[in-house]
Amino acid sequence: MARVELSQVTLWITSVAEEHPADLPKALAERAGCSAAKARQLIGQLVSLGWLDRQGEGRKARYTPGRLRQIVHRYPLAGLNEDRPWARDFAPHFDLPKNVRQLMQHAFTELLNNAIDHSEGQFVTVSLRQTPAHAQLLVSDDGRGLFDKIKEGFEIDDPAMAMLELSKGKLTSAPAHHTGRGLYFTSRLADVFDLHANAVAFQHREWDPRSWKQARAMRQQGSAIYLAISLDTARTLDEVMRSASLDSQGYAIDRTTLPLRLIASEDVALESRAQARRVAARLTEFKQAELDFTGIDHIGQGFADELFRVFDRNQSAVQLVVKNAGPGVNAMIELARAA
Repeated sequence: MARVELSQVTLWITSVAEEHPADLPKALAERAGCSAAKARQLIGQLVSLGWLDRQGEGRKARYTPGRLRQIVHRYPLAGLNEDRPWARDFAPHFDLPKNVRQLMQHAFTELLNNAIDHSEGQFVTVSLRQTPAHAQLLVSDDGRGLFDKIKEGFEIDDPAMAMLELSKGKLTSAPAHHTGRGLYFTSRLADVFDLHANAVAFQHREWDPRSWKQARAMRQQGSAIYLAISLDTARTLDEVMRSASLDSQGYAIDRTTLPLRLIASEDVALESRAQARRVAARLTEFKQAELDFTGIDHIGQGFADELFRVFDRNQSAVQLVVKNAGPGVNAMIELARAA
């Protein structure tokens, strides 16, 4: 018999326990291709670890999913509709608070729809795990990768600049069918959000004032997005969807925040007019743009002049709001605005 790894069993034990509460040892042995003795040993480990709850002893024992749960499915993308996997394969197996369930359904269907409509891949794998503290979702496809799509559609070959464009919101390569709201709001409803594509990764942490930052990438084809939501969060989907409106009452994306640290580093400062023009791209689609200078000690005169004099004076659609700027950055901005 083949060796059975506990880590592999946890990928499907939740659904099997629900289908076979009274004869789980037999069902597990058949699914794993192992002996009855090995199945009983695995069940004992799964109970101890929290993957299963057991009521009764011996042959009268009945099993239900425990505080740890996981469902994993791989789907062909051709002809896939994003609503059915959630309703049929995932939602029935998890015990989530109402607000977390709504947040997770929104994230699940948005990310799956992105894979269906944009990845140009053949398959998508979806994993949802529940722990005592979090609900964790991973959606990965075998397509061309998100940053490659942005490079083709918007002529942005720098992944950091592409991520800055994504972080603004309203970015879509198919405006006839999408509004660019899906990934924008999905990243904001989670406590942890990681985006991997084309050998590059960026992460967003709800508690981190630096917002988006670059991370270590997974080496795989296509795109992979991981997110986690705390089970005790008070956040609601309605609250998240209203968060980008100026009065927090409507659902429009009126304002955006640009974490400029994304495109700056020790080697590359914000110096040029070309950089400023890229930062200003599409800002007239918003009523307010918050320019976050966290972690940036210096900007060049050309960058400041292009953004805060040339751009700002030649448009009236968007208000530029400076956030977290130090003395040196503020001085350069004031110089540009006074010119």
